Amino acid sequence: MPDVSKLEHRAVNAVLREADGDCTLTGLCGQRFIAAGMSGKHIRIEGVPGNALGAYLNGGTITVAGNAQDAVGDTMNAGRIVIHGSIGDAAGYAMRGGEIFVRGDAGYRAGIHMKAYRDKSPLLVIGGAAGSFLGEYQAGGTIIVLGLDTDKKIVGFFPCTGMHGGKMFLRSDCRDVRFPDQVTAKPAGADDLAELRERLGDYCAVFGLDAEAVLDAPFTVVTPDSSNPYRQMYVMN
Repeated sequence: MPDVSKLEHRAVNAVLREADGDCTLTGLCGQRFIAAGMSGKHIRIEGVPGNALGAYLNGGTITVAGNAQDAVGDTMNAGRIVIHGSIGDAAGYAMRGGEIFVRGDAGYRAGIHMKAYRDKSPLLVIGGAAGSFLGEYQAGGTIIVLGLDTDKKIVGFFPCTGMHGGKMFLRSDCRDVRFPDQVTAKPAGADDLAELRERLGDYCAVFGLDAEAVLDAPFTVVTPDSSNPYRQMYVMN
């Protein structure tokens, strides 16, 4: 259980590379790029990692006992990142595979440019509330926001701006949420709830939540109407 409080990020990642599979880091305080590009590791962090935790992650797991800063899982390809607290802005930026589970809140632009490719379909689950521009330019994958243990509005301003793929579930009737014209937001039906039950199974198990209690609430499902939401901005021949 190395104390890395006095190490800069390259030295911390050197410790991780030398670890045999499992590693717990203590004293982390703002170091960036932790576990960037790694795979096959099971890392537990006791402290607050800096920006781009798990960037380009290609497998394994990262568990943070508290909060994390911006760009968690930037462009991650596989694996799982679990945050027991809250996260900053741009979580899951351009992620193309794997899972990010957040127990608390997320900042602005969570899930921006998320995408799916062949058998890869990323999943971002936020237990609390999300900030503005949630799912901006989302092109694939699934975003779920649960609004648990918070009195905040489930999502801030301008959710789904430029969304042209993927799916979003919000645990709310969303009467107070304004969506852009290029998406459809509707109450979740039986098939949607079945999908949610499957998608939320691991999340609820990780955080010790009762899945049926979580699902016992209205959900809104959001999908794009067009694969080219900016078509009207261009002259078409």
